[in-house]
Amino acid sequence: MQDSLVEDSNFAEFDSDGVTIHYLDVGEGDPVLLIHGFASNIEANWVATGWVRTLVDAGKRVIAIDNRGHGKSEKLYDPERYGAPAMAEDAVRLMDRLGIERADIIGYSMGARIAAFLTFAHPERVRSLVFGGLGITMVRGMIGAGPLAHALEQPSIDDVTNATARSFRRFAESTKSDLNALAACMRGPREKVKPEALAEISVPVFVVVGSEDVIGGSPGELAALIPNSQYLELKGRDHMKAVGDKEFKRAVLDFLRERR
Repeated sequence: MQDSLVEDSNFAEFDSDGVTIHYLDVGEGDPVLLIHGFASNIEANWVATGWVRTLVDAGKRVIAIDNRGHGKSEKLYDPERYGAPAMAEDAVRLMDRLGIERADIIGYSMGARIAAFLTFAHPERVRSLVFGGLGITMVRGMIGAGPLAHALEQPSIDDVTNATARSFRRFAESTKSDLNALAACMRGPREKVKPEALAEISVPVFVVVGSEDVIGGSPGELAALIPNSQYLELKGRDHMKAVGDKEFKRAVLDFLRERR
């Protein structure tokens, strides 16, 4: 569902160290960088859910990126060309291209991991962080990458029996993703997020996860590892339903108003 606020002219592409990256730039005001989750894209994660309109209406400039291998960005089939640090550098290069020195960053699920690695490598570029859909699993990890990649490589979803892997396969099909590119992404480097690195984050952090999200894990446990952080558990929401939740949006707007 395309938001009438977002027009074709708001989208563009750029070369990120040899990889073509597709992005959205709309609105005026303090910049907010949005980084979507695995198998998602700008449209599914941020436009259709109302995030772009909510932030623009609140006076923000919204920058959203299609991660490499996702959406309309270039599809890569070498697992070594993925990994959260590499994707984080795509986001930083986008900020450089647009002349943005610092931004509030909202990442959902895999996008939260990417936002974390961006902050570790370039803390001076981050004004605040929202980790959505990813709690303590950011540190502990979840179902292995192998089963998820295997599920994406099967001829049909009917060949996938693991419930979590099946849900990812179903979502990837719904977003019309390139399943082989996603499998390569899943088989790529799986750098660990270390508690000691989280403890060094100095900007305000907000962790938001649904109470029924078995993928993201506890938001409170993750927030406990990060100074100057707070968390919200969205009652009755799972991993897929939390992203568009109205309470999530209201809480993030409050966080952005108070974060200075």
